[in-house]
Amino acid sequence: MRKLFGTDGIRAVAGEPPLDPTTIFAIGKALAHSLPSNPRVIIGMDTRESSHWIAAVLTAGLRDGCAEVENAGVITTPAIAYLTQRHKFSAGIVLSASHNPWHDNGIKVFGGDGYKLPDVIELAIEDEIFRQQKLVATPDISKLSPPAANVAYFADYIAFLRASVPELSLDGLRIVIDCANGAASSVAPELFSSLGGEIIVHHASPNGRNINDDCGALYAKTVAKEVLDAEADIGITFDGDADRALFADGNGSVVNGDGVMLLAARDLEPQGRLAHNTVVATTMSNMGLEAALKRSGIKMLRAPVGDKYVLEEMRKTGANLGGEQSGHMLFLDRATTGDGLLTALFVLDIVQRSGKNLAELLSDLKVFPQVIVNIKVREKKPLEEIPAIAATIRTAEKELAHTGRVVIRYSGTEPLARVMIEAESEAAMHHHANVIANAIRAELGA
Repeated sequence: MRKLFGTDGIRAVAGEPPLDPTTIFAIGKALAHSLPSNPRVIIGMDTRESSHWIAAVLTAGLRDGCAEVENAGVITTPAIAYLTQRHKFSAGIVLSASHNPWHDNGIKVFGGDGYKLPDVIELAIEDEIFRQQKLVATPDISKLSPPAANVAYFADYIAFLRASVPELSLDGLRIVIDCANGAASSVAPELFSSLGGEIIVHHASPNGRNINDDCGALYAKTVAKEVLDAEADIGITFDGDADRALFADGNGSVVNGDGVMLLAARDLEPQGRLAHNTVVATTMSNMGLEAALKRSGIKMLRAPVGDKYVLEEMRKTGANLGGEQSGHMLFLDRATTGDGLLTALFVLDIVQRSGKNLAELLSDLKVFPQVIVNIKVREKKPLEEIPAIAATIRTAEKELAHTGRVVIRYSGTEPLARVMIEAESEAAMHHHANVIANAIRAELGA
């Protein structure tokens, strides 16, 4: 059982365990020890005010473990995955808490192949971190600094993105871009403005504390409203580290990852480029997506929530397209991890080649009513071991057996239990969601 690593790295309030200076130094040293001899590591970060000092401490720990460290500066998570593989680094590290508030931060690690680390390796690294915690002294932050950022890596990543859709022109389109005041702020304006069209950029002025502040993928309705206000054709919104993207069509309707998976699958399948005619989604993807893919003769598999688990299922089955409803898309023919900017380029390319707008392309996606309730919990005890909670879940599953779905899980990155109910009947959906949520609050509520 991992104690530090969640579904997307180590994440906490910056300055508090396990993101206190002593533990961060131990993490750096432990990571260096887990790599082959004479390791080279590249780091990058999002725009949180804590990222700079965390990078400094982490670098010190890595160097104490005899690793060479290079800094790509403020850049997206998928950029680090790409650069790690492209330049044959032993590992890549991103400092980001993705969609979390500014006071949180995190440490995400990619292996030399550009993929996130398997659970078994993270568990082994945790053991070394705990050992190092007992050995290292608390570092003096005031005396530490990360390496100077090398802007050549930024240019390299931009070139990779442009080469992924070499024929794409955005001429004739008015596009709203929401950068979430995060890592996309350093990349998206330059990337999209180089492709033509009329580009309207919002939330690209990070100050260290405004990342994801009523903007970005967590607040997709913000970009939807901005599309209507600008009378734009399409809107694109990223999360803090830009590994995912959501969209808004010209009518101001939000298009999530389910819509993107349907769009991409239907584009790839006629070209014979959809491996095994299969899409890998998660337990959170809507039943409407499954039905729409089936009508197109495409099979859908479900993996546990978390892009690393989608990736595991894709590699096991040979699928090359998968993703999450949250907008984290995996195009394994092009990248080793989710990339919101790459996803945006692919969607825009499909729109331009089809001659249709986003709403027309997804007009037959009939979404079942779905609600997600998040409950703060004080501990993550197995829900089936708590009779009062288990009984409400069994009742919901029985009553919705043929007309809906029940998915209850803990967040892998936050102290939350998530209750997802999907049903043909909105009344039944809300009833069961509230009953289960109230039971969890009563038994485990923070």
